[in-house]
Amino acid sequence: MRLTLSVATLMAVVISTLLGTSNEVVASYSTTGFEKYYQMMKWRNIGPYRGGRSIAAAGSALRPNEYYFGAVGGGLWKTTDGGTEWLPVTDGQLKSASIGAIAVDQNNPDTVYVGMGEGQLRANVLQGDGIYKTTDG
Repeated sequence: MRLTLSVATLMAVVISTLLGTSNEVVASYSTTGFEKYYQMMKWRNIGPYRGGRSIAAAGSALRPNEYYFGAVGGGLWKTTDGGTEWLPVTDGQLKSASIGAIAVDQNNPDTVYVGMGEGQLRANVLQGDGIYKTTDG
């Protein structure tokens, strides 16, 4: 966003110089032009609705709408629609609910590695029980 705004401002200054418009008017226009669109937007939670704190996320360029995120106390979650809907992947399948790392094979996105346990130094660190691998996503 910052790069886009800078390029837009630079372009506006160049055009204003060529057309003889004052830089103050152009700079004001380029900033408020973007703000009016953002004022209509509202923050909203699109899920997952229960995952807990997260320190791991991964995806593959081969599947641009598919991502995983690991919650340190809520297991592994997956989306296939770019984040509109998240589904739990590991419920009832693993001994630990603490996900600390995720790696997706960039040549075969069905192969996913999940490292268990939390790597953050906190008073409530959840221990893991190893590394898991799936070959069917």
